Amino acid sequence: MVTARTTHRGIAVLATLAAVAVLPGTVGVASADAVPGYRTADGATQIGGTPTNEDAPQLKPGLHSDTIKRGEQKYYAVTLDDRTNAYFSAVAAPRPGTKVEDYGDKLTINVQDSNGNSCDTGASPFFRGGGMAYPIADYATRRIGADRPECQKAGPYYLVLTREGSATSGPDTWPIELDYLEEPPLKGSTPARPGQGTWSTVTPAPRTDPTKRAAKGGTGFNDAGSVATGVWTDRIRPGETRFYRVPVDWGQRLNLSAELPNATGNVTGIVGNALGLGVYNPARGAVGTATFVPYTGKPAAAKQFTAPVDYGNRFNPVDAVSAMRFAGWYYLAVSLHPDAARYFPKGTDLTLRVDVLLHPKAGPGYTKPAGTFSVTPEDQEAARKGQNAQEAATSGTLMTVAYAGIGTGVVLLAGLGTWTLVARRQAAGVAGPAGVAGATGEPPAPPALPGQSTRTTQQGQRGAQFGPPQGW
Repeated sequence: MVTARTTHRGIAVLATLAAVAVLPGTVGVASADAVPGYRTADGATQIGGTPTNEDAPQLKPGLHSDTIKRGEQKYYAVTLDDRTNAYFSAVAAPRPGTKVEDYGDKLTINVQDSNGNSCDTGASPFFRGGGMAYPIADYATRRIGADRPECQKAGPYYLVLTREGSATSGPDTWPIELDYLEEPPLKGSTPARPGQGTWSTVTPAPRTDPTKRAAKGGTGFNDAGSVATGVWTDRIRPGETRFYRVPVDWGQRLNLSAELPNATGNVTGIVGNALGLGVYNPARGAVGTATFVPYTGKPAAAKQFTAPVDYGNRFNPVDAVSAMRFAGWYYLAVSLHPDAARYFPKGTDLTLRVDVLLHPKAGPGYTKPAGTFSVTPEDQEAARKGQNAQEAATSGTLMTVAYAGIGTGVVLLAGLGTWTLVARRQAAGVAGPAGVAGATGEPPAPPALPGQSTRTTQQGQRGAQFGPPQGW
């Protein structure tokens, strides 16, 4: 009886969990035939930046959503201590098909102290995809260090976003997503910047694994499909940007290639900036600039080769190197220009060659768990399985419930077996073994459940008259 009820309840819980889809919020998703827009994080806090810092809303660590108009400037207030590195990223996600101008349309991100002084050079992500609207992102930081005399004190600070663009560009309001991350302080001394010549700048050949695995790209950072070292395939449509994520540990680097196949038919002509590949670090900072390549009907490949992950890279003036400053999930954004519809009206296969090079090294040693800035065995498993964050979380929950159910069932079965054996001996007039509850003539109590005392179990047993404990 107990076994049956326990099993049925476990199945019901598993079925319920399996049926629950944890989906992030949606920005700009149209009909089934339209290209989907960027999906904001599930549970992201809606916030409204203000034109001045006087009444700016307080920004807490985590994800937030807002919108910004052309020519608009927005302030958000933050309170910082004097020990923690803070990262403030912004994703501008104009809907697919929005009119944008290369280089002219951009989002400026800056962190200022209460006197209006900038804490670093900030960032200005812009479009470079031949007029294609796609998510652009980068961050500004307040970094603690002897080399940074400004913005080292605890107190009020402000994140300032400015959208720039000419009157000839699209007037549409852009959805934006903000992420506020804190990097823990170090336990010991700060690692130095790696010396020149400590790693090769020669791009190696891409992966050529004979087996290709199916990848599931997402619309942005929140639903990016995981990939690991190997060759992956996916589908991409003109005007679409597909996001992927790959765990990269300390000391490791990425060699990437996103490829289009040759076209069929008699179509000719060139599509400039047809295929783009961008790389972002765990704090959504751009690792250099996105690479765009043209397409003429022949196979084409957009490639990226990063520096190894090193804490000291943050002291390097080269943005592409500086961004490789911590371990964690790195993101790949692959974009296909709308004009590629002349070759691929219904979309095309996309090949993604991912190579995580070098062996992991020990991290710098934080004073508290690194969280986002680390790679766990669970991350590696999710990458091998090609799961996005929601699938990995659901899979982990289901396995925990399954193992807990199996473990509880085994304990119950073992205990109930002893209980039944003793009861049968008593019924036959045979004394139970010494030390076994119930040997004095009173039926023994069923075994204690995990986390439940024997006394509680015995009381429940008496009230149930040999039945299972109440609630099972």
